[in-house]
Amino acid sequence: MTSQDIRKQFIEFFEERGHKFVRSAGVVPFDDPTLLFTNAGMNQFKGIFLETETAGHPRAVNSQKCIRVSGKHNDLEEVGRDLYHHTFFEMLGNWSFGDYYKQDAIKWAWELFTEVWKIPKDKLYATVYHADDEAFKLWSELTDIPKDHILKFGEKDNFWEMGETGPCGPCSELHIDLGGDPGIDGSHPELGVNTDNPRFIELWNLVFIQYFRGSDGELKELPNKHVDTGAGLERVVAFLQGKVSNYDTDLFTPILDEIVRLTEIPYDSGDAGMAHRVIADHVRMLSFAISDGALPSNDGRGYVLRRILRRAARFGRNLGMNEAFIYKLVPVVVDVMGEAFPELHDRVAYIQKVIKSEEDSFSQTLDRGLQIYAGLVKETKNAGASEISGENVFKLYDTFGFPIDLTSLMAEEDGLGVDLNGFETLMAAQREKARGATQFKQNKDHNAEWKILQAGDHSQFLGYTHQQLDTVLVQYLEVEAKYLVILKQTPFYAESGGQVGDTGRIYNAEMELKVLNTQKDGDSIVHETQLVSGELNEEPVIAEIDTARRAAIIRNHSATHLLNAALREVLGDHVKQAGSLVNEHHLRFDFNHFEKMTPIELTTVEKLVNAEIRENTSVSIQISSFNAAKAAGALAFFGEKYGDEVRTVRFAEFSHELCGGVHVSASGDIGFFRIESESAIAAGVRRIEAVSGWVAEDHARRDRTALDHLRHILTSDVKDLGTKVQSLLDEKKLLEKQVQNLFFDQAASAFENIIEKAQTIGGVRVVSELVNLPDTESLKDLGSDLIKQMGSGVGVLGTIIDEVPYVVCVVSDDVIAQHKLKAGNVVRDLGKQLGGGGGGKPQMATAGGKDAGALKDVLAGVYDMIGALIA
Repeated sequence: MTSQDIRKQFIEFFEERGHKFVRSAGVVPFDDPTLLFTNAGMNQFKGIFLETETAGHPRAVNSQKCIRVSGKHNDLEEVGRDLYHHTFFEMLGNWSFGDYYKQDAIKWAWELFTEVWKIPKDKLYATVYHADDEAFKLWSELTDIPKDHILKFGEKDNFWEMGETGPCGPCSELHIDLGGDPGIDGSHPELGVNTDNPRFIELWNLVFIQYFRGSDGELKELPNKHVDTGAGLERVVAFLQGKVSNYDTDLFTPILDEIVRLTEIPYDSGDAGMAHRVIADHVRMLSFAISDGALPSNDGRGYVLRRILRRAARFGRNLGMNEAFIYKLVPVVVDVMGEAFPELHDRVAYIQKVIKSEEDSFSQTLDRGLQIYAGLVKETKNAGASEISGENVFKLYDTFGFPIDLTSLMAEEDGLGVDLNGFETLMAAQREKARGATQFKQNKDHNAEWKILQAGDHSQFLGYTHQQLDTVLVQYLEVEAKYLVILKQTPFYAESGGQVGDTGRIYNAEMELKVLNTQKDGDSIVHETQLVSGELNEEPVIAEIDTARRAAIIRNHSATHLLNAALREVLGDHVKQAGSLVNEHHLRFDFNHFEKMTPIELTTVEKLVNAEIRENTSVSIQISSFNAAKAAGALAFFGEKYGDEVRTVRFAEFSHELCGGVHVSASGDIGFFRIESESAIAAGVRRIEAVSGWVAEDHARRDRTALDHLRHILTSDVKDLGTKVQSLLDEKKLLEKQVQNLFFDQAASAFENIIEKAQTIGGVRVVSELVNLPDTESLKDLGSDLIKQMGSGVGVLGTIIDEVPYVVCVVSDDVIAQHKLKAGNVVRDLGKQLGGGGGGKPQMATAGGKDAGALKDVLAGVYDMIGALIA
């Protein structure tokens, strides 16, 4: 069977048993700040387990894209060394949300493995939590697994927890014995199941979520019990295809074949093939992460991508690949995985461009970095040390972009370790290192006492068609003089998809609540309110949004759709939305593009949007299946969750997107669109900020007023303003240069007198003098000239600019070497005396302060200070 067959059989097996197929969530969980990457199939169902969301179907099945490279689930160091760990993998899973439980989960797992896939029963071992007698009994009664192949383990191996608090429960795993010494079985305490012995491989984990662990650590039975299972596709495929190594399956062999073709170095399934395996694994991870919206950078998940890519590039060097080549493997990854994950097909060129850009960037510094590294290795060994210092490891990272794991890997090859603690200390001082995948934390306070006024359905959103409606309060919670309110029906849009939440009021004859914000919490639409008058009561209410604010918001929201379409038309289809913010004041639109947009491109985009506004195109909003919407050309975006049924927003043939937000009725309602700025916010990500409607008109009037003022004071037509201003700037620059030269001429004539005043202290000539200069750059230039004139010694010059005192200290190299005297140390002391601070290099440093009146005394005291420092 091919991997496609196996994935398909798993899904169909559970579909035949009443499970709904759910598409894989993206590997970049934009909506979950507690995770760097999606690392398990259950991530997208987290809200159901936390009971903040209601399951759309009681049974689900899918194959989830997963990445594990940091935190608790970190397999990076094992990738390529062994034959079954990966940074990216697929997790086959089936779920029950309060429906079936242990009996069916165990029965079906055994049936699929032994009857459908014909895995030999005597090769399988089932593990259970030592206190889960129910699961132990079910394995014995429902299956014909050998009784001595049912093994009990403790909490470390067979008890699953979402986090420090929250849903949890025992788990039961199926392990496969790949064969070996017949005298060793799965129960062997050192060489059996749940040890590091690669002979016994976990294939499937069945988690039975039956408890809730409170903040006090106690376990309480859940009213609804769930099943959450996960089986690694790569491992299952390897066994079913009769392969010892995952890399010998059809999930990897096409990629390895392409690596062999590009490098002309044959693949070896042993240690010699590690470089091939690492590159094959890493290009899969990079392709999926970039496809789902992640980009290499120096922070968070972007730093993880950069580490992975540079690690792969360095292994490429081991295969003689000194030029960018990893990007050439992307089409092969798409050929292998594209049928199961069609989103890859849409982004091949984009993924390649991101990877090639990063490869080229790293290549520019890698050669020099390798030379520095070689020198550090020689230095370390000559000193008799066993590890490279943290300071040197940090230098490789900070200057040459060597991730710590890359340096560690190279050091290991050279028989050395690295000072990780020293490196981490320096890293912490510079920036927060890429954080690990933290455990889930609950957003909703389950200990809070919500007042339930009415049971049953709630939070029905009617805001697409209603701006005001009669409704009732069903729940509320008082928090710090505010009320969180949930209504049966509501016209208030909860913040989602970049569109901010509505504001307005909720009222009846006895009270009025001002709605400050509207947010979603699972299935609930929560209105954050403040009591304006009366007392909260249970009588029917009128819910009324701020219509003027909503109108401004939806103008900007619809404008983002037109902007996105215009950008794709002008820049190309590689443009993908990477984030947005839409409020009543302006819109912010982030998108993937690798170059600063030219003025012509920005003007063209703005013209296209305004042309579509003038067309006054009616907006067509339809509900359809996700697949039908995609087939019709609707665009879906990073970070958004889409159900089986989706809502599409269409402006004729110009724009067609999946969107759950609120929009104008016709494009003409936007009025006018204007781009305010375009900038870079990350590698390969640009940001446009724009305004629409009356805000755009106000900004246009503001700029016209400013232009009219400039025309008046410069006596120039608008078309000549640029030339006139440039002429004035050139003239100003020339005059400044003349003034600077005048100061330098005066200073030069005074140098002789200044140097003549030098005092010799401990054999060192020292000058300290007050001078008159226009700016700090002139002060530094003068200091540089002074030390040249002196040849050897210490010079301190002070000046006052705009009532602020400044000093510069210059020290010749021979004084630094002989007396260990550094300019930075001198100015730090001088700066403190002036009520400020300073610093710089050993040869030259500057300081500034607040007490201009103290400058003369400070300069006079320099001689004694230098004397003390060189004594």
